[in-house]
Amino acid sequence: MIRMIATARMVMPKAMVRLSAGRVKFSMPEQALCFLAGANSIFTGEKLLTPNNDFDADQLMFKVLGLIPKAPSFSEEPAKAYKESVGL
Repeated sequence: MIRMIATARMVMPKAMVRLSAGRVKFSMPEQALCFLAGANSIFTGEKLLTPNNDFDADQLMFKVLGLIPKAPSFSEEPAKAYKESVGL
């Protein structure tokens, strides 16, 4: 998983590399490695299709790792930038 995240980060340096389904099985040190490899987004809180880590546990993990969470963005700008980059 770590290699896949690192590869995604190298191939797509501006992409959001999100940890989601299955993250509940990773320990905090394993998730830290994912962030160090290039992951920069997570799903947290309520269950989507699979269980997610508890919001409070994620906040604790961010504090321990010294990460500052960014507020969610619902802007169309990322989608617009992607479409322009691929010529749509």
